[in-house]
Amino acid sequence: MLRKGITESFGAAVHSLGASHLTDVVINRSKRMMLDTLGVGLLGTRTAVFNKALKYSQSFSSDERSSVWGASEISLPPHYAAFVNGIAVHSMDFDDTWHPATHPSGAVLPALLALAETLPSQPSGLDLLLAFNVGIEVQGRLMRFSTEAYNIPERFHPPSVVGVMGSAAASAKLLALSPAQCAHALAIAASSAGAPLANAATQTKPLHIGNAARRGLEAAQLARLGLEGNPAILDKNCGFGVYYKDYSPSVMPHSASGDFKWRLEKQDVAFKRIPAHLGMHWVVDAALAARAKLENTDGNFDLRKIRRVTLRVPPSKYVDCPSPTSEHQARHSFQFNCGSALLDNKVTVSSFDEDQINRPALKELLSKVEVETPEDNKPSFDKMYCEVKIETDQGQRYGARCDTFYGHWRKPLSQRDLVEKFSVNASSVLCTEGVEGVNDVIGNIEQ
Repeated sequence: MLRKGITESFGAAVHSLGASHLTDVVINRSKRMMLDTLGVGLLGTRTAVFNKALKYSQSFSSDERSSVWGASEISLPPHYAAFVNGIAVHSMDFDDTWHPATHPSGAVLPALLALAETLPSQPSGLDLLLAFNVGIEVQGRLMRFSTEAYNIPERFHPPSVVGVMGSAAASAKLLALSPAQCAHALAIAASSAGAPLANAATQTKPLHIGNAARRGLEAAQLARLGLEGNPAILDKNCGFGVYYKDYSPSVMPHSASGDFKWRLEKQDVAFKRIPAHLGMHWVVDAALAARAKLENTDGNFDLRKIRRVTLRVPPSKYVDCPSPTSEHQARHSFQFNCGSALLDNKVTVSSFDEDQINRPALKELLSKVEVETPEDNKPSFDKMYCEVKIETDQGQRYGARCDTFYGHWRKPLSQRDLVEKFSVNASSVLCTEGVEGVNDVIGNIEQ
């Protein structure tokens, strides 16, 4: 028996996986991912970047229409609905994060929900749950084709690389494509993969998720029509390997083999408590702890007493915004998030409003922040830490270190806190009954 190629094995696995392969752990974790994604997506429909993308997308028409989240009166061609809803999910950098680093859900769920509305036979909740997990699984396996992917990225934004492949796989599953068509969907999607990190901290970064959702859906639809790509796209360094310096692919085990295990069963997902780049969560937790120590000693927190604030963080080329002037820069600034935490004793959605960013008191505090990158602080979301040290004019020092923030995959949010996050976010759009209804539907989606 001939050994399957890498791409062929992925096509066969995507086709063959069934609902019976889903475990309780995978079902529960993926339902949490769906709920969180819908919450941050609904909140994201109130952002400027979403509204610009929506205005653009409304100029296109087709016989098939799919819903726009947060706008019940608007529908779009399905691939544009996937596009704008995906943008909404990542518009505040509030969506889930996996390891190796990517935002796994935002590229998959918008594509599946847009596609589901166009199918002649309504898919069941279990069908959606299975397709969603297929899209997450493909991303998890592709990221493990390189040790480079385990570190904070340097060249490409990971969701733009693996997200479009996950969207294609999930869409192919929901469309019940053949093994060969599933492989071709991945090959087609690979030609829409990859976005440079230079567009991080700009309004274009949320488009990376929107494009991944849209292009993956389109790839599956094109494969269904018979369009073909390179049947060895995942096998070649000049194929999917162009995105990694040390590309080393491996086959995806067939679901019937005893070797198949869901990545989501082994590796939990991080859910953010603040709408900012993942690295900011370490520095916020450390800053709040350092501030508490100062208050416990002095009885109050007085900015005028601070002479210097030192941050010890891992090196990262794209998280370097010492004086942010926009919300997107602020979401990628260790200095800003530390300063906001020290000044307000919290960081929230409103912390990234323009009037908050431009406060004189915050700007004064940011001028006192220095950043160090110790050699032992690895640029990895699994191994990094953040230290915050406050020095006063009187020479007093208060410091704190965060190795694992609450919400990290090693320290996941409780179900109660996850539901609370969803409820607060979704209530920006939905009434109380709507919030409770979505929560109930996702909680029981397998039924």
